[in-house]
Amino acid sequence: MASTDSLENNTKFAEKNQATFPILADPEKDMSQEYGVLSPIGFAKRWTFYIDNNGIIKKIDKQIDVRLAGQELVSNMDELGFPRANY
Repeated sequence: MASTDSLENNTKFAEKNQATFPILADPEKDMSQEYGVLSPIGFAKRWTFYIDNNGIIKKIDKQIDVRLAGQELVSNMDELGFPRANY
């Protein structure tokens, strides 16, 4: 997960939500700009990039429904052949 929030805010978010995964802090918005997800108002769009172990982007999901995001993430990873041991 990546966010344009500061490391401090991301850490608070992770602790509050008991996140079990890393959250990249991109307050300078360099990575968001490079991936094409930076909105005109300065926030990162909620897109999911599925990247394999070789760094190849296998899929970009631009239609995120936050209520179903977890289920869709697992479904997409299964569809793309990511091994279950990794998630």
